[in-house]
Amino acid sequence: MSAKITVYIDHYKGAALPVSWEAVGAARTLAGQLGGTVTAIVVGNGVTELACTAIQYGADDAVIFDDAILTDYRAEPYAAVLAGVLWDAAIVLFPTTTRGRELAGMAAMDLESGVITDVTGLALAGDRVVATKPVYAGKLLAKVTCSATPQIVTLRGRAFARPVIDPARTGTVTAGRVAPMDAATQVTGYAEAGGGVSLTDAGVIVSGGRGVSNNPKLSPPAGLDDKQAEIWRAQQGFKLVGDLAAVLGGAVGASRAAVDAGYIPYSNQVGQTGKVVSPDLYIACGISGAIQHQAGMRTSKMIVAINKDADAPIFKLARFGVVGDLYDILPALTEAFKERLGR
Repeated sequence: MSAKITVYIDHYKGAALPVSWEAVGAARTLAGQLGGTVTAIVVGNGVTELACTAIQYGADDAVIFDDAILTDYRAEPYAAVLAGVLWDAAIVLFPTTTRGRELAGMAAMDLESGVITDVTGLALAGDRVVATKPVYAGKLLAKVTCSATPQIVTLRGRAFARPVIDPARTGTVTAGRVAPMDAATQVTGYAEAGGGVSLTDAGVIVSGGRGVSNNPKLSPPAGLDDKQAEIWRAQQGFKLVGDLAAVLGGAVGASRAAVDAGYIPYSNQVGQTGKVVSPDLYIACGISGAIQHQAGMRTSKMIVAINKDADAPIFKLARFGVVGDLYDILPALTEAFKERLGR
């Protein structure tokens, strides 16, 4: 059998999110089993080079929708152009990003199909995709199929191997037609997030929880009330978390409890109501391991827990655990890694 597999390339101002290339690799694997082809779809303004890069990562060809009205991501015009190009695909893969999830849902409605979200594994049963996805906050894995066509699937970041780029690989890039349209929304500007490694792309994440504030040996500056003193202590704890993350070239994460307490911004939150991550190494510092937090990180390849409470639930999930005070352990770990890594 032959099948057309289409992949949406998610990008920000021409810089592709790494999970897009993982999706191309997954599509390439499916195409090899079905005897099909892989088509990359790129929407934006000035995206020809990005389409060529998609081919170098494994797509057979690419279709671009290149127009000034598509310079900034807005759901309505993006979904409109996708509806006209996805109808003849057997399988459509989107990255599980904010934009990818929104567009996948809108495409499923426009094409009267279904969508399987946040998938961590793909297989085939005949010409139907069998998708593996976490359910019940990650406690179980379900195998799901979509009976309609096209079969629309969003892929969790770092759950699939990223293919090796082949600069010599070539293919056809076709320009799709962008009809004049009005959009109900307008982009008025952007606010850049703080620097550092992106949580969703990081290979190493060091996260802190409420425990980062539990150091009575620290004396806060005079004049602070109890809450301010607590936050000050937590900031000292998160500095230790950040130091270790920096040495390992990783990102800083946090539990919801730490975010709700005002220790660190929401953008750092890992969990059911934060970011879902799958790093190679996840170090949980002062995090008890509530099921809501586990839902966001339990697919990490290696989990290390540091906590004073030997009965903390996080230890049941961790491969390695250290029972002790993170204020003693983190500086020692950071120095050991500096020495080992020559930093």
